[in-house]
Amino acid sequence: ASADVDARAEMSDSCTVWHLAQVREMAIVGDGCVIGRGAYIGVGVRLGRNVKVQNYALVYEPAIVGDFAFIGPAAVLTNDRYPRSTEPDGRLKGPSEWGSEGVVIGTGASIGARAVVLAGVSIGSWACVGAGGVVTRDVPDHALVVGNPARQVGWVGCAGRPLVRSDRGWTCPQTGQHFQKCDSGLECVVSGADSL
Repeated sequence: ASADVDARAEMSDSCTVWHLAQVREMAIVGDGCVIGRGAYIGVGVRLGRNVKVQNYALVYEPAIVGDFAFIGPAAVLTNDRYPRSTEPDGRLKGPSEWGSEGVVIGTGASIGARAVVLAGVSIGSWACVGAGGVVTRDVPDHALVVGNPARQVGWVGCAGRPLVRSDRGWTCPQTGQHFQKCDSGLECVVSGADSL
């Protein structure tokens, strides 16, 4: 009851919105999403199906978050590359004077707790940003990035587990899926029994 969901937001009955969360006008929240305590979903943000936005995460407009994505506790998806509260002459900026650039989160990607993704950056499908990472550039599909600024340290599968290098490329130890390099990062070439 303490959540603030604007009447102009689009959200199905299969979604859960916890205490003190705010979902702004024109936001589109897909089926089965969970919005945690104190989370913020900005104006016109689009969340796919079965997305989890954990407690106190901030998703600023005009972010687009793909199906099955995970936004960890207190993570921030920013929208302003050059933030200033005023113009050079000291005049306070109004909403129309901001050039918002949204973050794009691919299908199944995970953003760790307290990570920050800078405006205009894209996170590839099934990629993983480690806790506390600061992402300043695009992340390929299935990449594992950590640190400040975030750097790639490996690859992850759809189950979120680090992939193991093999003579055929990379293999997920949990699902048995096999991956090879492609233009966007890695792609699954042989599906395991538990693949989506």
